[in-house]
Amino acid sequence: MELVVRKTDLLRELQLFQGIVERKNTIPILANVLLEANGEEVKMLATDLEVGLRSRCTASVSKGGSLTLPAKKLYEIIKALPETDIRIEEDKGGVKVAADRFDSRMQTLPREDFPTLPDAAGSFTVTLPRDVLRQMVSKTQFAITGEDTRYFLNGALFIQRPESFGLVSTDGHRLALITVPRDKAKSKSPSAEEERVILPRKTLLELGRLLAETEGDIHYERGENHLFFELGGRLLISRMIDGQFPAFERVIPKGNDKRVEFDRDRLTSAVKRVALLSNERSRAVKFQIDKGKVEIASSSPEFGEAKEMLMVDYAAAPVTICFNAQYVLDFLGVVETDTVSLEFKDEMSQAVLKPVGAEGYDYTYVIMPMRI
Repeated sequence: MELVVRKTDLLRELQLFQGIVERKNTIPILANVLLEANGEEVKMLATDLEVGLRSRCTASVSKGGSLTLPAKKLYEIIKALPETDIRIEEDKGGVKVAADRFDSRMQTLPREDFPTLPDAAGSFTVTLPRDVLRQMVSKTQFAITGEDTRYFLNGALFIQRPESFGLVSTDGHRLALITVPRDKAKSKSPSAEEERVILPRKTLLELGRLLAETEGDIHYERGENHLFFELGGRLLISRMIDGQFPAFERVIPKGNDKRVEFDRDRLTSAVKRVALLSNERSRAVKFQIDKGKVEIASSSPEFGEAKEMLMVDYAAAPVTICFNAQYVLDFLGVVETDTVSLEFKDEMSQAVLKPVGAEGYDYTYVIMPMRI
């Protein structure tokens, strides 16, 4: 194999593989990226067996072929080179990567050892605008659990209904649900039945990165065991999590009869300041809600205590609810509306945070109160 490629073109694609490739992998070949040169392009593929990414960039190929190279080292070398053409050439001693006066020889692993990933059938059933999918991913991915013991929670549930799309995640202490009307998407013959699949946490993370880098719509297809997201000439391939997602509908409270609205920026600043003196382990802050005001307070034996008053429109009975400050800030960090609402019943029941006046989607964030 022998090719010449522009540094900026190659670097842009290699950067997208960095989150997929695992440094500490028990299977050495999974640390490599597969390069396949043919015609006027070089195709690239990396995977950790759960998530894979196919990509390509323009190249001047004088000798076609395929080989594998360490994805992270190749990226670091290309990044360190000046803006120029890069020469990649296979020889007996390994693979030569050169540019200007720089010359290097990298070790390769057999192409035959690289895992085979399924291809999309090309029957993409749904086309989602980039902004819609970005909203869905950003508003749910932070609430996915990191606990491997409950593997079915290590992802988000993607729901296709005849009238809407939904994405929901939970870690057992909070739940994030976003629903977008189907008319926001271009879908072929919407199914009369509901379809549910669990997207792994890493898939959502990589999808978020791709959405930040790519313009245009996203095409989605469901295979037998894999899901495919095609965007901007790149194809993200994901295993489905085989498991039963919890019946999340039961967690969303129906009887919350009290409501307070906050200025989002004021609430964010207050919680951040007060949380500085909260218990480092629990991160607990109290919302002491009374007529016309909410006092946000924290205390810890080792640091002291803090409180801040916010004036609100509230006339119901006083209630004191304790929340994990980080859970509240996670929500406030992804909503764009100037005003947010807190709906609650008492200090023991699930509360709901929502953006006020959001257009084009419905977003519900359920948060469990803390007992202190």
